[in-house]
Amino acid sequence: MYKVSLLFIGIVALVLNANGQNLSTQSFQATHRYLKIPIKNGAPKRHVEVWLGNDKVRWFDVELADSTYDWIAYLDIGKWKGQQLKVVANTSDKEIPLFNPIAQSDTDDNDKVYAEDRRGQFHFSAKRGWLNDPNGLVFFNGQYHLFFQHNPYGTNWGNMHWGHAVSSDLLHWKELGEALYPDESGVMFSGGAVVDSNNTAGFGRNGVTNLMILFYTAAEKSWGQGLAYSLDGQKFEKMPNHILDKITTGNRDPKVIWHAPSKQWVLVLYVEEEQEQHTMQIFTSKDLKIWTFASKIKGGRGNDRYLFECPEFFELAVDGNPNNKKWVLTGANSQYAIGEFDGKSFHPEIERLFSQYGRDYYAAQTFSNEPKKRRIEIGWWRTHTNQGNSAFNQSMSIPMELKLKSTEKGIRLFREPVTELQKLRKEKLSISRKKISSNDSSLFQHFKAELAELDLVIDPQQAKNIQINVRGLAINYNVSTEELLVDNVRAQVPLRNKKLALKLLVDRTGLELFAQNGEVYMPINYNFDRNNLTYELVTFNGEVVLESADLYALDSIWFK
Repeated sequence: MYKVSLLFIGIVALVLNANGQNLSTQSFQATHRYLKIPIKNGAPKRHVEVWLGNDKVRWFDVELADSTYDWIAYLDIGKWKGQQLKVVANTSDKEIPLFNPIAQSDTDDNDKVYAEDRRGQFHFSAKRGWLNDPNGLVFFNGQYHLFFQHNPYGTNWGNMHWGHAVSSDLLHWKELGEALYPDESGVMFSGGAVVDSNNTAGFGRNGVTNLMILFYTAAEKSWGQGLAYSLDGQKFEKMPNHILDKITTGNRDPKVIWHAPSKQWVLVLYVEEEQEQHTMQIFTSKDLKIWTFASKIKGGRGNDRYLFECPEFFELAVDGNPNNKKWVLTGANSQYAIGEFDGKSFHPEIERLFSQYGRDYYAAQTFSNEPKKRRIEIGWWRTHTNQGNSAFNQSMSIPMELKLKSTEKGIRLFREPVTELQKLRKEKLSISRKKISSNDSSLFQHFKAELAELDLVIDPQQAKNIQINVRGLAINYNVSTEELLVDNVRAQVPLRNKKLALKLLVDRTGLELFAQNGEVYMPINYNFDRNNLTYELVTFNGEVVLESADLYALDSIWFK
């Protein structure tokens, strides 16, 4: 409890809290949309609270700048415009009040955003702050909605909110600000979203019966599962009571789907049981508010992260055959099972399959209500984007379409970049049926690009090794072992019809590699040398035949 002080506009008070900490307390009138928060990366963290009368309305921990700052975070205070607010921040110096002076703004833009050296140019990243798991991917009212774990006030993990961005084409994203803020139940951990097109939850009003519903975990305090709804996809209201109470500490990441055959909603929740047993637990509901336990699936234990965190659950046609469908259940590391689902229980037919072989790809989620009936996935890509006075950190993968296809080993999950990405193509170099001799590296000498897409089909012939140099990063294929090696990351890539098909998407912060038409997916986080724009194809110990090559320079999604 804070000691009582009389506060007026422009008055700064220095008080002590119950723990003896120095507090800087300032009151001000909200006259603009944003409160500007000066950030100094690496500074001591301060706990900041914003009060409206006797109500604490916002709170967070932040590396608050005392004087010079690296960047500005923007707290939306527009809903309280014209009212008196109070900012309380702990400080170690009795003579230097923080937030001095109070600064406000109606815009949160500046010229440097999206142009930073380590900003991916066709991968989504938050305008400012830390980003991790994609949340609540859904198509609603003509737009794709991408929510995400977000720390708006720092470039490291913490203060988990749900950030929010929208797109009409899966390429160009516009941030709308925070959708969900921490509350007394906890910070906002991951979850999913659905469109309640028949108003089964009963939240519709004023003639609106088509609503977006978000499901989240209130973490670190209650560990309950929460629900928030929106009539317009922009303003969200939380249901006051949790839809599921705590099962065990750390239960999290609700994923909800509509199961048409049983005419009910299905929720899949990660729950860690005794002895670090990872499980996915299934619940059912008719109205999205009252849920009944149905079944559970056991994964690994401890460091065996099979079915650990961030469940994803969906049905796909095998080889495009609508009469042959299978269900897929995944965890955060993309290990997956294929099987049958009867509306209550998932029955795996094959388990512990790997669908990606790259580095630092995590917590992928797919879109609900996709208008073309595609299963589109986006994952958190842990790019090396934090540096010095940077205002943002981390990235998302490109959007990819998932398909189930038959192989000699059985049914497997394939990934392909969404076709919308082709809109970014600019200059093109095409080559067909060309023999490449050992140590001849001149084939791509006329192609220069920072952002690029490479589509290659190679017949290795008698060569033992093939190397593709991408702006200084070597992609090596060992023909005899059928193994790809990229920056110490390895993946088995069997030849198909004695050929190797590769698609490479190259951005400033790494590349995403799709081998054999998506059978193997390798995201590699890697900061390219901005001065190296060269590409080469080299063979060792024998000729190869380049069946075809299409090389494209790509546009940025941020600038037109």
